[in-house]
Amino acid sequence: MIPEELFKRRPRHNNTPDSTLLILTNFIVIAISTALFTSKTEIYAFFWVVAGLLALYNFYTIRRNREEFGTKVVLISYIASTALLVVLFFLFKGHS
Repeated sequence: MIPEELFKRRPRHNNTPDSTLLILTNFIVIAISTALFTSKTEIYAFFWVVAGLLALYNFYTIRRNREEFGTKVVLISYIASTALLVVLFFLFKGHS
């Protein structure tokens, strides 16, 4: 038999910080949804649904991990990645 404590001690995602996972998730979701739900002339309604759900996920993750997002380095990197997402959105939208 395997003791229950073994599964409780096992690190999740090889100890990748939640802030890094959140930033990667943001980039992947925005890149895929921009490619699928935008064109040069139009942004489809489902893109806004995906962006809204991603914003709710960000809010939930930041509230759950307040102590990690309280440091200046993590906060600055999150804000910079969000600004970069806006730039990448317009870049991807122009090439669709």
